[in-house]
Amino acid sequence: MKNIKKITDDLYYIGCNDRRIALFENVYPVDDGVSYNTYFLNDEKTVLFDTIDKHVAIQFFENLEYLLNGKPLDYLFLHHLEPDHGALIKEVVDKYPSVKIVANVKIKQMLYQFFDFSADIEDNFYIVKEGDTIKTGKHEFVFIMAPMVHWPEVMVSYDKTDCILFSADAFGSFGALNGNIFDDEVNFMSKIPEYRRYYTNIVGKYGAQVNMLLNKAKNLEIEMICPLHGLIIRKNIAKIFEKYILWANYLPEEKSVLIVYASVYGGTQNAAEVLSYKLSDLGVKNMKIYDVSKTHRSYILSDAFKYSHIVIASTTYNNGIFVNMEHFISDIVKHNLQNRTYAIIENGSWACNCGCSIKDKLSEVKGSNFIENKLTIKSTIKENQETEVIELAKAIKTSIDELVSK
Repeated sequence: MKNIKKITDDLYYIGCNDRRIALFENVYPVDDGVSYNTYFLNDEKTVLFDTIDKHVAIQFFENLEYLLNGKPLDYLFLHHLEPDHGALIKEVVDKYPSVKIVANVKIKQMLYQFFDFSADIEDNFYIVKEGDTIKTGKHEFVFIMAPMVHWPEVMVSYDKTDCILFSADAFGSFGALNGNIFDDEVNFMSKIPEYRRYYTNIVGKYGAQVNMLLNKAKNLEIEMICPLHGLIIRKNIAKIFEKYILWANYLPEEKSVLIVYASVYGGTQNAAEVLSYKLSDLGVKNMKIYDVSKTHRSYILSDAFKYSHIVIASTTYNNGIFVNMEHFISDIVKHNLQNRTYAIIENGSWACNCGCSIKDKLSEVKGSNFIENKLTIKSTIKENQETEVIELAKAIKTSIDELVSK
């Protein structure tokens, strides 16, 4: 049976949900699954917007064939070739051999990396560049290049008739759709953590490129955003743009403290907890604490983008940083998380060497600032170190207050 949703008079959602997948890109946990969004326009010329992941191919083709109802497929708009969106391109071309493949030069080049086509498809290509347009009848589309959001070939398209942005992976989210495909059918603000986790882990490194797309998009009258993952956004457009501006410019949403600790026998954890109470006594609110060995790094990285101040508390391990903490710090560096203030707690029973290594690694990122009151403990924190903890807490609170006052 068909499985479609009507978006406008002639635009349809023919995406599918995957609730069996455990790891997105074989890295990121998706306990609530993921949606693979694709769209179909039934204009004078028919348009398919991208394809879908191979695991939901049967439902996808059933939906597409129902909507075509014997008509030819005229256009296949390719925005992004990653296989969760592009896995069925060859099958679509085989099934509809006259289809025009609307793509940019980079997409065309990369397409041959993924597929060996059974026939010569050179004549199928309709190559577009920045600002080019296509009319499908009632609708007119303009194409906008968006390289590294988050692959180099990415582009988006804008329907000038209905003011709809087909945004590829931009403005997407983890999580399957639960019958409601529009943002105003759910508690959208409750979904923001998964929008942030998707952005920070998938696109987060490329803030400059995201800003380029945002600057182009702000000149468009957008009434709806149709991304390749997550909800179709029509009410909270200003809100998601507001979040993207913060994330792309590495600006915190929460002027508070994220505490991330790596502890083997509890000594480092206790030091982190003690500091959190001292910070609370000083009036710091909305803090978050993670055990880096318990929680997947994708969630912690997401909150690292959210918070202004980050406490790194680690035991020394093999004369360096504890392995799971080292992986998390590497994620911060690789995702280019700029403009954060760090405080360091180091622990070592006989050789306390991790603090300097932590600072050295985090210093690789532009705008990393450090609270000078580094706290050093040997195995466990002692009563006579309370003054040190209080002074560290005061230094963090002062730094937060300075940020708030700007």
